[in-house]
Amino acid sequence: MEARALYIHIPFCHRVCPYCAFFKHTPGATDMRAFVAAVVREAELRLPEGFAPRSIYFGGGTPSMLSPKHLGDMVAGLKRRVDTAQVEEWSFEANPATFTPAKVEHWRELGINRVSLGAQSFEPDLLRLLGREHSPEQVAESVQMLRAAGMPQVNLDLMFCLPGQTPEQWRHSLEAAVALAPEHVSTYSLTLEEGTPFAALPAPDEEEAAELYALGHELLTAAGFRHYEVSNYARGEAARSVHNLAYWRGEDYVGLGPGAFGTCGGVRYMNAADTAAYSRALAEGHLPPGSQEQLSAQDIRTEQLGLRLRTDEGLPAHWLAAEDAPLVELLCREGLASRGRAGELVLSPRGMLLADEIAVQLMH
Repeated sequence: MEARALYIHIPFCHRVCPYCAFFKHTPGATDMRAFVAAVVREAELRLPEGFAPRSIYFGGGTPSMLSPKHLGDMVAGLKRRVDTAQVEEWSFEANPATFTPAKVEHWRELGINRVSLGAQSFEPDLLRLLGREHSPEQVAESVQMLRAAGMPQVNLDLMFCLPGQTPEQWRHSLEAAVALAPEHVSTYSLTLEEGTPFAALPAPDEEEAAELYALGHELLTAAGFRHYEVSNYARGEAARSVHNLAYWRGEDYVGLGPGAFGTCGGVRYMNAADTAAYSRALAEGHLPPGSQEQLSAQDIRTEQLGLRLRTDEGLPAHWLAAEDAPLVELLCREGLASRGRAGELVLSPRGMLLADEIAVQLMH
């Protein structure tokens, strides 16, 4: 198995945010011991013995909701199948005010070295609009808690294009985030996903969205962050997300958990978004219900075009054909792209906003 990235989906949330389209639900009557056992069993069925990932990522949902007992049992079970000696980055998603100093100490003991905090905003009104249960002050307290435990890497997630959000509010959230000195900041434009309460809202104005995006780029790069992917900023090369770079480079990855995806050897699979069915199937000793598809060479190329153009590593020169020259020249002339040292096509921050459209034009 070529995959070096492992993702584990923890679908539980105290409260389901109205904008989120990821598979998630409140724990309800879920048998957590059975869920933990199911994740471990899936690892045994999907992964070869001694599987040695470079990155592990616990996402959700809210992984920080797991009790130390359940998380400890899950990690112990995974380590019976997974060789963690080569793990460079072990990420854990958490919401502010959902953990304690003792929990963070436990995360560090397990080997977790990066926490991604869903701050989203530093404006109380906007946090309420988003259905978030924490305050701006609790974001700062959570970061301090992580630092006190010696957490090496902290990421803050922020959102823009929120209903009624002003440029001044966006600037305030960015400045408040920078003041907490995280190693990494992710900035996401609100996407109105089908099936969510926010789906009925009017779409954000494209011009206003571009202005907010530019403000984020200006402020974060001025603060010393490297804008290395459309939505992501790192305080130097070492702070870039190893796990997400694997996705953006089109590398294989394994996903475990209900609703999780994986891509290995040109086959993409998706576990059904049904926690009860997931646990039941694995308790019976077989893989959970879901689907899979064989990706064609063209499917893979199309995906990688779009993903690589989102990063400052750009599109390698050998991906460009002679007939692409006029488009490449136009992009460079318009300030939307440049050529790197090895001839790679690298989009400018303004060009990154058009990455999907540019990828379509380069498909042939």
